[in-house]
Amino acid sequence: MSRPVIFDLFHTLVHGADDERDRVVGEMALVVGVAPAALVAAYHATWRDRLVRWDVEETVRVLAGRLGGTPSDEQVIRAGGHRRALARRVLGAVSAATLDVLDALRDDGHPLALISNATSETAEAWPQSPLARRFDVAVFSCEVGLAKPNPAIYRIAAERLGVAPAECVFVGDGADGELAGAAAVGMTVLRTTEHNDTDPSWGGRAFATLGDLPVLLRESAGLSSASTSDGPVG
Repeated sequence: MSRPVIFDLFHTLVHGADDERDRVVGEMALVVGVAPAALVAAYHATWRDRLVRWDVEETVRVLAGRLGGTPSDEQVIRAGGHRRALARRVLGAVSAATLDVLDALRDDGHPLALISNATSETAEAWPQSPLARRFDVAVFSCEVGLAKPNPAIYRIAAERLGVAPAECVFVGDGADGELAGAAAVGMTVLRTTEHNDTDPSWGGRAFATLGDLPVLLRESAGLSSASTSDGPVG
């Protein structure tokens, strides 16, 4: 069997849409009656809680309340709908080229998994996305109560694939310390810079275009760790 490949999601397979996220949160603020800039700042400040603890509606209630708002249930639901629509748009915008890469990896026999630091609306939108059917396993921080770089979330993905972490290749842009977290559990790490050069200080192997990955995996089948790199490729 070809080595299992575990992907990050945002800035690896799809754009993170950071500016659009802030715009949407500003729109949500108007729905629940608080200042847009204040709600955007509150979203940024509570990202860890949102990744592992709060669903969409709880986030709106908690943060609006902290800002002096008293939204009705109907307002909370309407505001949450903005975030759900954004999640569908982001996942639906995956490029045909990326889907082709995933199909090529599956054709080469690679089991595929996803580990994403993601809030609940992303996990909800995932099953209907073009990405979902191409993955054997998807692990979302909001569902397991753990976020990268916690070693346990990588082990969960490997266990669900039925392999040891050291058998896996992890591909990500490097946000949230994810590359070091994957290396710490023994995964071979490849850093992608296609969407964002997130972790330029990472000393392991990097590549510029996701389309390079199938060939890179064939050529680097003997790699045993992320630190055995001779620099970027692609």
